[in-house]
Amino acid sequence: MSRSVRKTKIFGYTTAKTEKQDKRRWNRTFRKVSKKLIRLGKDAPIKLQGVTNVWDGAKDGRQYYHNATKKDMRK
Repeated sequence: MSRSVRKTKIFGYTTAKTEKQDKRRWNRTFRKVSKKLIRLGKDAPIKLQGVTNVWDGAKDGRQYYHNATKKDMRK
């Protein structure tokens, strides 16, 4: 990864390392609601955003850092 650099100066600001638990929770909720609506004979939601709010996750913020150095741009 010696040549791997960011192309834009957008960085995430968070204390969370991963969003795995959030994704598990969202998908479980989606499946639960879908099964319930199918049993009732109604149309199930097509997208995850119809059931949950993805902005509630641990890694939800990003910002543009204008004065990013070459070291900041490395992955």
